[in-house]
Amino acid sequence: MFEIVFLFVAGFLGGILNSIAGGGSFITFPALIFMGIPPVSANATNTFASSAGYLSGTFALRQELIEHKAELPKILVLSLIGGLAGAYLLLHTSDATFRQAIPWLLLFATVMFIWGGDVNRWLKHTASHHKHASALGGFLLSLLLIGVSTYGGFFNAGLGIISLSYLALAGYTNINAMNGIKLLVSSAVSIIAVALFIWDGVIAWYAGTLVLLGTLTGGYFAAHLSRRLPQKGVRAFVIVASVATTLYFFYDVYLASQ
Repeated sequence: MFEIVFLFVAGFLGGILNSIAGGGSFITFPALIFMGIPPVSANATNTFASSAGYLSGTFALRQELIEHKAELPKILVLSLIGGLAGAYLLLHTSDATFRQAIPWLLLFATVMFIWGGDVNRWLKHTASHHKHASALGGFLLSLLLIGVSTYGGFFNAGLGIISLSYLALAGYTNINAMNGIKLLVSSAVSIIAVALFIWDGVIAWYAGTLVLLGTLTGGYFAAHLSRRLPQKGVRAFVIVASVATTLYFFYDVYLASQ
């Protein structure tokens, strides 16, 4: 009974955070680890649990996506390629090696969450002075999107803010369109990654379904709660949770075992 309540509540809180400020994986991924699920499986399961939120968010912003329909096929293809590469890399990483990487991945995601807005503003400023990208520039942006998607297929946490950074560098300025494309990238990455995880049999279905149900419930609840909660307060909570989680994993991986 404890496992059911714990994972559902973790998903519920993660769903609220994803809907309001982002960073839900800082709650759901450690919760899966805490329940004894091996690191690689926990990461794959977290990607599965997050996928429904990406899909529903993409559908909600479909009008914003239609305005960029000419660019979407390329974005989808590159996202699928990167997501497949990242998932393949994860499945060929041992639990011991991935466990060593977890603190660094969380640190990167935490840094991006805290300072991602500043990075995006700088990238927008840079992109505004280079609107007419060369063919080489377009090629490098394509490689960057594959790199972003590869990261997402390998480790889901922080994918949203990294995707926004890519879009700012690519010259997008409308935040609603950027959020829609960000969710489309996240959906494509998670779908192809989850398909590979299912093929490999690495998803912990029972735990993942509990987190998924909690995430969907939390996301729905957040739609009514978001008008009442101060954005700065929620963001501060995510920062505290992400820093604490990162420090814990650094301690657990590098100090507790000594």
